[in-house]
Amino acid sequence: MANAAQRTTRDRRLSTETKASTKTTELYAYVAAVVAVVITALVVGNGNGGGEDQFDASEAMRYITYLTIGYMLARGLAKSGSRDFYDEHDH
Repeated sequence: MANAAQRTTRDRRLSTETKASTKTTELYAYVAAVVAVVITALVVGNGNGGGEDQFDASEAMRYITYLTIGYMLARGLAKSGSRDFYDEHDH
């Protein structure tokens, strides 16, 4: 009988599907890569007296799209097989 009472007072062990995205390194790597693409698109350009822009906005958006797809795939793979455990009264 004591075991049954002891079990009911214990917190249940629950889990989320995965860690929150702000707790992962891939979010920070993604943000850093996007910032690097934007800065590169701003800096590299026609500073040579009217020549063609070597890395224009459309190319930068293409790379940001690729980075976004990669980030979404990485998050999907992370969510597919991991759990983030917590106790019932921890949240």
